[in-house]
Amino acid sequence: MAGKRGQSGSYVSKYSASAQGRRRREAPRRALLKRLRPAYPRPGRTGARRWIPSWRQALGLLGTVVGALAVTVGVLYATTEIPEDLNTFATQQDNVYYWADGTEMARTGPVDRQDTALDKVPEKVRWAALAAENETFYSDSGVSPSGMMRAVTRMVTGGDTQGGSTITQQYVKNAYLNQQQTLSRKLTEMFIAIKLDNRMSKDDILEGYLNTSWYGRGSYGIQRAAHAYYGKDVSKLNVSEGAFLASLLKGAALYDPAAGAKNHERAVERWEWILDRMVTIGKLSPQERATYTRFPEPQAPPRPAGLNGQTGYLVDTARAYVRAHTAVSDADFDLGGYQIRTTFDKGRVADLTKAVGQAREKLDPESREADKNVRIAAASVTTDGRIVALHGGPDYLKQGFNDANSTVVPAGTTFAPFVYAAALRDGIQRERGGTRSPVTPATVYNGDDKVAVRTPEGPYWDRSGKIVKAVNDGNKSWGKITLKEAVSQSVNSPVMQLGMDVGLDQVGKAAVDCGLLAESLGSKVPAFSLGTSTPSPIRMAVGYATFAAKGMHTEPYSVTALSRNGDAVRVDKPTATRALPASAARAVDDALRDAVQRGSGSAAKAAGAGTAGKAGTGPDNKSAWFAGYRGTTATAVSLFRIDPASQEVLPLDGLGGAPASVRGSTHPADIWTQYMGRPGS
Repeated sequence: MAGKRGQSGSYVSKYSASAQGRRRREAPRRALLKRLRPAYPRPGRTGARRWIPSWRQALGLLGTVVGALAVTVGVLYATTEIPEDLNTFATQQDNVYYWADGTEMARTGPVDRQDTALDKVPEKVRWAALAAENETFYSDSGVSPSGMMRAVTRMVTGGDTQGGSTITQQYVKNAYLNQQQTLSRKLTEMFIAIKLDNRMSKDDILEGYLNTSWYGRGSYGIQRAAHAYYGKDVSKLNVSEGAFLASLLKGAALYDPAAGAKNHERAVERWEWILDRMVTIGKLSPQERATYTRFPEPQAPPRPAGLNGQTGYLVDTARAYVRAHTAVSDADFDLGGYQIRTTFDKGRVADLTKAVGQAREKLDPESREADKNVRIAAASVTTDGRIVALHGGPDYLKQGFNDANSTVVPAGTTFAPFVYAAALRDGIQRERGGTRSPVTPATVYNGDDKVAVRTPEGPYWDRSGKIVKAVNDGNKSWGKITLKEAVSQSVNSPVMQLGMDVGLDQVGKAAVDCGLLAESLGSKVPAFSLGTSTPSPIRMAVGYATFAAKGMHTEPYSVTALSRNGDAVRVDKPTATRALPASAARAVDDALRDAVQRGSGSAAKAAGAGTAGKAGTGPDNKSAWFAGYRGTTATAVSLFRIDPASQEVLPLDGLGGAPASVRGSTHPADIWTQYMGRPGS
């Protein structure tokens, strides 16, 4: 037994000695690991100090992060290849517009692009682009680290990643990638740009950039842009024109002066900045800069063949809707391939064009001065917001401006139903701070001529120190008259006073709720109720459609569906909202039907049963209107004269050979009646 215990003890001793040996051999490694392992929370510290890393710990963490980042960047750089082929323009297509029945209406495009050699671009024109976009182009590495950091920061903080690109990066985006603003696309762009900068010469990159950049008006590349904006070859551009074209690189939709006054203002400011910048970087002498004091106005945008007649106005209307109600950029849309299905009814457009044409035949601009420069505009909108027809002018290729969407023509007494609707909805307030009282169609007002307009404090005095008085057509006094009759008979004095009693702000709000644009409203003076506002025919038709829809308002729209090569693209469409109580809308409808039967809209009686509408004459006889509806379609027609030099609205005195004392015109009502009386209206 003793021997066994001894043997056992000897075995245990040998095992323990072996384990101890291993521990001794591993001790240095364990000691090293212990020294390397961060002591965290830090021993020997108390409170918050235990959680503050030492400089060694901070340095180690930083080194780890930098190392990992370097490895990641290295892997991405190594695995990112320059694509074999450029983004090809061979697949560019027309954009196709369709009528509401699905038949083809028009095609626009293809994209306008033509390569040009860099040596054909004047040197100062090149430097205008470089001064605007990347003045260090010839010395940088093809990427902007600070710009990339800004882009990443925007992405991390929830913004987009636009901006921060060199010309090399922009060329990569144009030629190899796409316009999506994502971090992954930005990183790919950066690595390709670095490799491309090592492979291509700077001049080749700049040439490619100028040939692939979008300049608006459907033009890709500086050669086609020179033709689109100045009607000349790029080699003929001067530095001033080049500076304007360079401004378009920042966003043609914002800087094309043809798109509006704000665009023009931005373009001039950007043009001046670019020329000044060229002086700063030594590419334009101060003496030459001083010679460029006048903005080089580009020519008007060309209007493509095939958009003649009313088609161009329809295409522009649909294009504007796509721009405002989808995420499709102008540059992407100009690449083509889109199918735009519109709300326009081919038959209605033809009938409206015919009706306007017949009215024009009664005018004689060759021999009558009063018949010169007459413009006729019209639009039809259904109660669910669809724009089914419009007449924007005599011919899109002759007059590119769409009068159906113009906001320069005073509405006149076709505005009265909105005053009436506001009164029925909101009541009247004749005492300052007092409670509002309801009104009904049977509420009586004074309909006499030249009745002084009153406020809660007394008569309303204008700025010249005179008491404002309402003047009725023909200076007729109607005596006591109900509100319904005042609207249907177009009696000015009760309508003007009603507007004051309701409150002109309330009247304006009701008009906007029904569909008029706030920016088209006139000044809030007593004449406001008689139509100093300038809604477009489209918006006036929308407002009357709200009455027809029992007080439900739907914003107008012209596109029902959008797709690209068969794949649906989201397009926002409006939904109906309650603008007026149904009872108020019914009362307005009753007055408008009465106007057709025996009042100011009687000329439209021939359109058929169910017709409701009203004629209107603008202040100072500067416009004539007819607005109304039949069934679910509302139509507004306006007639006016424009001085081609000053663009001021002129009086209609003597139009069509009528005596100068005759106010307004029967032409809008005639057009409305012929058009709305068509079968199926």
